[in-house]
Amino acid sequence: MDFTLKIWRQENAKTKGKFVTYQINNISADCSFLEMLDQLNEQLVDKFEKPVCFDHDCREGICGMCSLYINGRPHGNDSGVTTCQLHMRHFKSGDTIVVEPFRAKAFPIIKDLVIDRSAFDKIIQEGGYVSVNTGGVPDGNAIPIPKADADLAMDAAACIGCGACVAACKNASAMLFVSAKVSQFALLPQGRVEAKRRVDLMVSKMDDLGFGNCTNTGACEAECPKEIKLSNIARLFREYYVSKIS
Repeated sequence: MDFTLKIWRQENAKTKGKFVTYQINNISADCSFLEMLDQLNEQLVDKFEKPVCFDHDCREGICGMCSLYINGRPHGNDSGVTTCQLHMRHFKSGDTIVVEPFRAKAFPIIKDLVIDRSAFDKIIQEGGYVSVNTGGVPDGNAIPIPKADADLAMDAAACIGCGACVAACKNASAMLFVSAKVSQFALLPQGRVEAKRRVDLMVSKMDDLGFGNCTNTGACEAECPKEIKLSNIARLFREYYVSKIS
């Protein structure tokens, strides 16, 4: 398979970037998108040109590092996958593929396709955790939890913090991410002790970092590789409201 790639190149956050066109040929249909970029970089290095910088780590759809905007969609033209899980068989030979970084004020570009998503880390640091007394390992059934609640909490905890929700949102809102991190604790008794403090601090930090507001267009849920549900945002609103009136 042969492709024309239009890739965003930017030396650093202070310089002006631009799209640069590359041609790459003989790509296997079973090749992943990141493996295709690896082959492009090998060609560039062979020609003594600077390789394209992009983030990656596990390449198993777990870490959320591979945050690329491909043909106008976060993680590309397949649903429920990260960029590393996107394969070239989802494109047609001869296609032109536009690749750029996620665009958001809170996600400044570091270089080329690499962005700084430490804003998510700062939100987690504000309250995305549970404080417990250490000691002996408690029995797994010491605190009964309804299966429905446990399932919802685990579904919310599946969020990998890739930032696709922010990239998909016209307001660059981080509501889906924050609501998932709040929900995974709000649904469990262990998380209720710090519930009011947690949601208040995390929402305040989200606003301070420059993320936009939610207008419920649903683009975040549609593009989330882990298919985190929009209902978590409703739960976030309820938790936030309770923290303010009680």
